[in-house]
Amino acid sequence: MNGPTLRELAVQGLSSVERGYDLLAPKFDATPFRTPDQILAATADALGTHGRFERGLDLCTGTGAGLGFLADLTTAPPTGVDFSAGMLAQARKAHPDADLVRADARALPFDAAYDLVVSFGALGHFLPEERPALFDGIHRALRPGGVFALPLGRAPKPTHPAYWLLSGFDLVMRARNAVWRPKFVMYYRTHPWSALCADLTAAGFVVETTPMPGVGELIVARRPPG
Repeated sequence: MNGPTLRELAVQGLSSVERGYDLLAPKFDATPFRTPDQILAATADALGTHGRFERGLDLCTGTGAGLGFLADLTTAPPTGVDFSAGMLAQARKAHPDADLVRADARALPFDAAYDLVVSFGALGHFLPEERPALFDGIHRALRPGGVFALPLGRAPKPTHPAYWLLSGFDLVMRARNAVWRPKFVMYYRTHPWSALCADLTAAGFVVETTPMPGVGELIVARRPPG
């Protein structure tokens, strides 16, 4: 499948987040934005040390890259949630047995329903001031003792070209959002580990990390039992 053209990416980038992903959905899996299989496999290996789970939720599932991963870790069919109807349509084609829900991740419609929640590559779509509502909703969606698993790649150092590439992307995005509406929120350098840990702890999670060799680390945030 051919990826999007530069014109299609430009149209997406000048749209809202929801509309942009609706437009990109049919070609999303041919872009570098899809979660790499290496990260999915490393996350599965790291979570394997925490046992098997009954029900799992893939937050901001997109076209469903995380749904197959969840199916191997849970006994019940996985659930995916996203607010882009276009992305969910693609996920439904690839994972017809999954339960797919259209909802805003900042207002999840679940209450103590899942043992495991995962999210891949979506944090950049949430501003720092939106994380408390996001993490509160995830905490509420988990059963007591449930786990929120959040893989984080290694942050590049200033001596690495990727550091300046990501910083430059964020700068361009801030300039775009200052002069263009609707905004398209996607930033790479707004969620350092220390800030995530503080926000997760404030939401009531007990936070630990598990190394993922060659990839980064997995944040394992557990809703305390009882």
